[in-house]
Amino acid sequence: MKILRTGVLLIFLSILLVMVGGYIGGASGLKIALGIAVLMNGVSYFYSDKIALRSSGAQPVTREQVPRLYAVMERLAAKAGLPVPKLYVIPQAAPNAFATGRNPQHASVAVTEGLLELMTDDELEGVIAHELSHVRNYDILTSSIAATLAAAVTYLAHFGMFFGGDREDREGGGLGAILMMVLAPLAAMLLQLGLSRGREYAADETGARMVGQPYGLISALQKLGAYNKQIPTTAVSPSTAALCIVQPLFGRASLSGLFSTHPPLEDRIAALRELSVTPLR
Repeated sequence: MKILRTGVLLIFLSILLVMVGGYIGGASGLKIALGIAVLMNGVSYFYSDKIALRSSGAQPVTREQVPRLYAVMERLAAKAGLPVPKLYVIPQAAPNAFATGRNPQHASVAVTEGLLELMTDDELEGVIAHELSHVRNYDILTSSIAATLAAAVTYLAHFGMFFGGDREDREGGGLGAILMMVLAPLAAMLLQLGLSRGREYAADETGARMVGQPYGLISALQKLGAYNKQIPTTAVSPSTAALCIVQPLFGRASLSGLFSTHPPLEDRIAALRELSVTPLR
């Protein structure tokens, strides 16, 4: 069902792209804007892991430095049939973690020092299973496709403000162009956020099945939610926040719930409590 929902959201983004291209009324504008979006997100796809790790101050660690982390990662990776990702630690008190990399062969997982200090063995296992699930589910690839489509919609909408649409619309105040410029990117962003939130639910479920029970992850999410309301992050950048297992604290902002890349923790925990765990296949 979650795979179907992801496909539907990507299809809607594609339809929105075609609609905006149709508004402009020319294939050349569509090709130029889409080419720019694909190039920009292609660079992001191949180098986003290095950007995220460098911007968060993540440091590579050896088995001798963090044997507990390596033991959990190696056990779960073997269970899921995945290569062991490169492991990093972020010098940050706020507990959090994220996975990055375009596929399982190029994956990295970073955790903060605060997370290693705070989590019990069962909770750490739940967090690592969640992050490995993002790798297993190819979420970075899905994110890149969605980002490409959303960026293309935004570019085309802005092009349409100046070059597209019916001449009478522009002479009548340009209402159609204004609506296209504002509403199309907003719709694309909301669809992209919906996709991002869906990935978190899917990673929670896959992680619980990887471990064999959801209780470690439930307890970890409860701790992460409580501590990230108190300890602001100083390492993870806003652009990397979407990758984290929970939304970092950057400060209060209106509409943060509507435009958050993460679903409410209460909803994620409730879904895990209702989950009937079957072995991971």
